[in-house]
Amino acid sequence: MEKSITVVGGDLRIVKLIEMLNNDGYKVYTYALENSEELLNLDSVEMCPTLQEAVSNSKIIVGPVPLSSDRRRLSTPFGRNSVELEEFIDALDGKYLIAGNIGIKEELDKKGIQFTDLLKREEFSVLNTIATAEGTIQIAMEETQRTVHGSNVLVMGFGRIGKVLAKMLNGIGAKVYCEARKNEDISWIKAYGYNPIHLNDLNKNLGKFDIIINTIPFQILDNDRLSLVKKDVLIIDLASNPGGVDRKIAREKDLKVIWALSLPAKVAPLTSAEFIKETLYHVLKEL
Repeated sequence: MEKSITVVGGDLRIVKLIEMLNNDGYKVYTYALENSEELLNLDSVEMCPTLQEAVSNSKIIVGPVPLSSDRRRLSTPFGRNSVELEEFIDALDGKYLIAGNIGIKEELDKKGIQFTDLLKREEFSVLNTIATAEGTIQIAMEETQRTVHGSNVLVMGFGRIGKVLAKMLNGIGAKVYCEARKNEDISWIKAYGYNPIHLNDLNKNLGKFDIIINTIPFQILDNDRLSLVKKDVLIIDLASNPGGVDRKIAREKDLKVIWALSLPAKVAPLTSAEFIKETLYHVLKEL
């Protein structure tokens, strides 16, 4: 019996994933990946002329990570044509969707479409932070005129990314400070040997940092706080749209802000594809 999966849209991670699925014996039907030269010569990969044909060939539909960057169209950097989210949802009738940062739960629920959000899976989210942390440190090294070693670095938020990032920064000799609002997180920050800063004490400490890395998914670096940072500070924002930094105010203050989204796709697409495949197979086994 043929093992088949349909893949619609996606970045280089998804292209690498398709190659891996092909090597594992899957027949892969694709749409909105026509401009990927890597897929052209794979025997078990069929590029379908329409979305409907691609979706009709499999029960499992793999979408991009993230599914959409504007909540209107699918993420299709390798596609010749854009795919409206509404059109995509309509095509999923009776199918099972696996994608990342789906963001349209209500719409899918209304249509009775079952799905798994990869970014809600703990095993994927934890592994994904590795590439995010490495990419962040790469940016810090490239965009500052000092070494990260010895720099005062603030990691804002002590979730999955914050924990891995703090460990890596500490390992290369940065003076690591971690901000959190929960007392239990403050205790863990102390236990790991980093310098804790409670959210209530953030303002009086902001002026000491050479690099500030935000992982908090709401705007925390506003006009008042941006007035307190060093003029030559590097701010790296890892938070998804709309981000954690008031970028308009930052531009007005001539501050260097890098909004670094989807780092795993940019710095380690092959490893990230392996993480996606591993999680995909876990989901398939559960189904």
